[in-house]
Amino acid sequence: MGVSGAGKSTIGEMLAKFMNGSFLDADDYHPLSNKEKMHKGIPLTDEDRIPWLETLQDTLRESLISGKFVILGCSALQKRYRNILRSADPNYDVGSYASVVKFVLLDAPAEVLAARLEKRAAEGNHFMPAKLLQSQLDLLQIDELEGIFKVDATLSPQTIISIIYTWIFPPQENKNL
Repeated sequence: MGVSGAGKSTIGEMLAKFMNGSFLDADDYHPLSNKEKMHKGIPLTDEDRIPWLETLQDTLRESLISGKFVILGCSALQKRYRNILRSADPNYDVGSYASVVKFVLLDAPAEVLAARLEKRAAEGNHFMPAKLLQSQLDLLQIDELEGIFKVDATLSPQTIISIIYTWIFPPQENKNL
């Protein structure tokens, strides 16, 4: 999770491949109307986001029920948005944060994010303009109680993958010591 330019797609694709899972890019699930708004520099509202998040929730639920391992690259900027995604877990107790759906925040300074977005825009690779970055940063809400794992998104992709993998699958302590 994270704002645009944090590396969600790059890291998500690499992590899914490394872990023999599948990658879902939340941007692929935006309706055309959302993409057009963002392309025009208009921030999305909850009316735009909630149906999109509910579609992602349904897609995640299908994967979880079928036993698939999936990585979803999604901004998930606010707690209420993440709760929609957590609810993809059929056993999720609302408000407990105990869910098989986990969140990793790819965190980077605004200047780094803006440079990445400008580069992407110059290459014509994304619909999200750099001028919307501040609106996303303003919307980002992290509650320590949620147990979101924060990773420095300025590290190399391989290092980030290793850090996330170790968080998901911590090494077993040597019980013989």
